[in-house]
Amino acid sequence: MKFSELNISKNLLENLNSLGYENLTPIQEKSLKHSLNGSDLVGKAKTGSGKTLSFCLPIVEKLDVKKFRVQALILAPTRELANQIAIEQRRVFRHIHNIKVLTLGGGVPFKPQVASLSHQAHIIVGTVGRVLKHLQEGHLNLENLHTFVLDEADKMLDMGFYDDILKIIEYLPKTRQTMLFSATYEDNIKNLSKELLNNPIFVEVENEEKAKINQIFYEVDENSEKEEKLDLIEKLIKKYKAQSTIIFCNQKITCDELNDSLYNRYIDSLVMHSDLEQKDRDETLAIFSNKSYPILIASDVASRGIDIDDIDLVINYEVALNEKIHTHRIGRTARAGKGGNAITFYTKNEEERVENIKNNFSDIVFDDKNSIEFDEKYEIDSPYRTIFINGGKKQKLRKADILGSLTAGLGLSKDEIGKIDSFDFCSYVAICKEKIEYVINNLPKSKIKGKYYRIFEK
Repeated sequence: MKFSELNISKNLLENLNSLGYENLTPIQEKSLKHSLNGSDLVGKAKTGSGKTLSFCLPIVEKLDVKKFRVQALILAPTRELANQIAIEQRRVFRHIHNIKVLTLGGGVPFKPQVASLSHQAHIIVGTVGRVLKHLQEGHLNLENLHTFVLDEADKMLDMGFYDDILKIIEYLPKTRQTMLFSATYEDNIKNLSKELLNNPIFVEVENEEKAKINQIFYEVDENSEKEEKLDLIEKLIKKYKAQSTIIFCNQKITCDELNDSLYNRYIDSLVMHSDLEQKDRDETLAIFSNKSYPILIASDVASRGIDIDDIDLVINYEVALNEKIHTHRIGRTARAGKGGNAITFYTKNEEERVENIKNNFSDIVFDDKNSIEFDEKYEIDSPYRTIFINGGKKQKLRKADILGSLTAGLGLSKDEIGKIDSFDFCSYVAICKEKIEYVINNLPKSKIKGKYYRIFEK
């Protein structure tokens, strides 16, 4: 089915076509014919299935841009996912002038959000805890709301937000459209659906092809555990020639220790755990996702919201505490329908947890660590380096302005420029590593959109 077959406005259809949207994904096809008619809906769909458009289109078709009041609220389990949803909405809604999408997530200062709310918004995308706090303190008024969405509801419940979601419901108008999307449909989701939705239509993508993840477990000796694991990390990255590897640890102190150990072996890595402030999390994800660092070391809590499509390898430095966490970890290497490789290290005293995970997967292979074949000449490195620019959206600095300064200004080809990430007050640009020194030396001498900016390598 094509978007042109949907009952949507001409301007919205033209914008979708300009963004490259032509054919609906299965979850879009099954849900939009109901949600565009205003029905409450439960959609069972995994991350990467295109479900964001499934709730974006009903919102935009009902939106009254002249009424500068909150008309839609979208809840997400993490601030990273909330930001991604907001970015996608701004693209889908760009044919509408003066529409304001505001994100409300934790980990960032509260008062600036209060100031933004005082100027109102059309759509709020936020995390449960932060949205509830604004409601309880009277900063957020939802009396004009017509659409309420819970995205990745199963993750929200895993994080313990069931009661807080019910508290948020008390602030919503009784007459509204509610849509809930979840990768699973277990009893907790069923119970939440009964609390929130009115005669919902249930849609599910049947026989959805699962990406193949090759799972291999290696036992390591407790007496030489750290050194063995470090050796294995090097061998496995070289074996799979992985340009992007995520290594999961159970504790943030282990993340920091592993980062130091890899540094001592001249291997570059980044760390992401709960001690990082939001701006540092944003920077870490931007630099890793643009392939400027080959390894990201993450704790489980901090890794929620990581949505990077091409992770070559996941390594469980320690066995996950339970099967759900293990599933979440290895799923990082199977995004957008692609397969991947997931490795788990374990010791004798972790065998009980290993057995529990093994009982939930039929394709785990237990292999001998001494039989690993790898390319000794393979260099653990990244194809890009990242430059930091102290200007972003608040300075009206667009990605196109940066791209133009590098191509027309400095003579770089588009192939020598990677991903550009723009935040409120800064931007990150991936540059081919062979050109990084040239850019660092010359870009600060050139104006970008008529202004000089500070430029340095991250």
